[in-house]
Amino acid sequence: MALVDTTRAPGRPRGSAMKMDWVHALRSLRRLLNDKDDTTQVFEIMRSLNGASTSKGYQRLLGTMDGGRIAYAREEFAARLMDDAWLDSLPEGSVGAAYRTFIREEQLSAEGLAQVSRQGVSAIDEQHPYAWFGRRTRDVHDIWHILSGYNRDALGESCLVAFSYAQTKGLGWALIAAGAAWRSRGTKYPVAKAIWQGYRRGKAAVWLLGEDYERLMAEPLDAARRRLNITPATVYNSIPVAVRNGTLPAASPSRASTDPAHA
Repeated sequence: MALVDTTRAPGRPRGSAMKMDWVHALRSLRRLLNDKDDTTQVFEIMRSLNGASTSKGYQRLLGTMDGGRIAYAREEFAARLMDDAWLDSLPEGSVGAAYRTFIREEQLSAEGLAQVSRQGVSAIDEQHPYAWFGRRTRDVHDIWHILSGYNRDALGESCLVAFSYAQTKGLGWALIAAGAAWRSRGTKYPVAKAIWQGYRRGKAAVWLLGEDYERLMAEPLDAARRRLNITPATVYNSIPVAVRNGTLPAASPSRASTDPAHA
């Protein structure tokens, strides 16, 4: 997935919205549908369509109970997620414990995800509130896998893209989710229904980008899902595991099983 939207093109003033480029986005989607491993197209779609969603998200954060404090501290959560001692300190049964197991079994890391997100995006590490908020959105992606119950198979990523659109309002997410649903036509399994349920679940859930993630990571997973109103992924779970990879497009930048940060 394109995990950041800086909302600023070269030469534009800070905070100005980029013009959406549907032609380029649709071309990139076609390439992605033809080659689900061409994950650079995911970034192209997001940069073409996500517009001012990051700046709007940042302003929304400021209006939440903890958002002002979180924004003022402007901590880089990826660094926290790379702290193995901190991850090991999180209690069994917690969101963080599930995340810890997930990234170690999949041989992933927050830094590996950050490296993928930097491909072709020079502004992603900019010292600006909107860029910071984009990095925060990127860094919690795998935590959303845990909270939503969607795995890293093609269908799980497509469902999480739809979930993420409901949460972020970035149109790039919506286009990829629609493309994945379109690609699934003709299958006897309710793939499109699973993706639609991903959107509905994301819309019904509490706004996750306003959460205090250090606190959330220590919370029992089941209790966190109830508090955040994240309902079970019933349609996704009804589809056989062997079918979920199918021929769906990759909905987020796949990282090699040997993540460079864990190599």
